[in-house]
Amino acid sequence: MKAALGDVAPPAFDLPHALGQCAKGDRLALRAIYDSEAPRMLGVAMRLLRRRALAEEAVHDTFVQVWQKAASFDPARGEARAWLYAVLRNRALNILRGESRTDLVEDFEPMGLVSDEEDAESLMLRLSDAGSLKRCLERLEPSRRQAITLAYIHGLSHGELAGRLGVPLGTVKSWIRRSLVSLRECMT
Repeated sequence: MKAALGDVAPPAFDLPHALGQCAKGDRLALRAIYDSEAPRMLGVAMRLLRRRALAEEAVHDTFVQVWQKAASFDPARGEARAWLYAVLRNRALNILRGESRTDLVEDFEPMGLVSDEEDAESLMLRLSDAGSLKRCLERLEPSRRQAITLAYIHGLSHGELAGRLGVPLGTVKSWIRRSLVSLRECMT
């Protein structure tokens, strides 16, 4: 019996391979990385920087760094997605500090050294598998799922969420906290 065409899952994006192709000067590989990761990266940058223009700048700077330094990615030292988001985090921190743009990729340490108290950024990195994320998000109550999506994908602050959803700030904070705990449990 043949599977219906709609039943076939698209192949998973191979980020390590795309980084290797970038290192060889393949612009299409950079575009593929951008298409796959930029929306999620913008959400992470929005959480760090809280201003869309600065978040967009951080994402742009990250892709410039990826293009220039893709050859410095070493799969033996860590996962490709962790490397990519470490570059983003470094770019965002430079913007926050107001420092001139410096090259932090060469000093990169793998992000495998996460504390026991995971922050939202590290949780989003672990939730990068779209299928698992979708499955875990579907288990959340609709209001909590919407709050998590608006906060971590679209970059809304807790205050902005409260206004948009028409609920008290404390409720939003509670939804976010409980949802992160639920997602963490689901993904482990």
